[in-house]
Amino acid sequence: MKFTDAVKTCFGKYLTFSGRAQRSEYWWFVLFVVLVSVVSAILDSFLFGVDAETGEGRQVITPLVQLGVALPMLAAGWRRLHDTGRPGWYLLLPLGLSLASVVLLLSGVAAFSVLEQNVENADALRGPAAFLGVGGLVTVWILQLALSILMIWWLTRPSQEGENDYGPSMT
Repeated sequence: MKFTDAVKTCFGKYLTFSGRAQRSEYWWFVLFVVLVSVVSAILDSFLFGVDAETGEGRQVITPLVQLGVALPMLAAGWRRLHDTGRPGWYLLLPLGLSLASVVLLLSGVAAFSVLEQNVENADALRGPAAFLGVGGLVTVWILQLALSILMIWWLTRPSQEGENDYGPSMT
């Protein structure tokens, strides 16, 4: 599949989470999303300026572009995983890990805050709380990195030959 065909296909199937997507379809669309994101960031800088002190600029176009390509990108990745014989929901594993880590982090803060009120020397809890917090964040970071590498590995695998559980081969 060529670049323009891939972009047309992914936008044409922006809500289609069934079926399969060839490697070329997915990766050409990824390239398109990266290029459009870079162009939108440049346009934001030119149109809305950049603060000289902080180096930050007002972004108006970039979030709109990212919002516009988020669902087609998710659907294309979902179909791409189907093409390799894997369930599309695997694409949500890194997001699930992130949400679980936020819930655990907030639960830990709440638990130590309750414990802190029932102890005479609250400073004694700060060391263990910091150790658990940093240890948990490092663990989540390592797991997130491993999941991201695994996801890239799966998305780069060749198509499963013939028909699989998700439909006939696209080649």
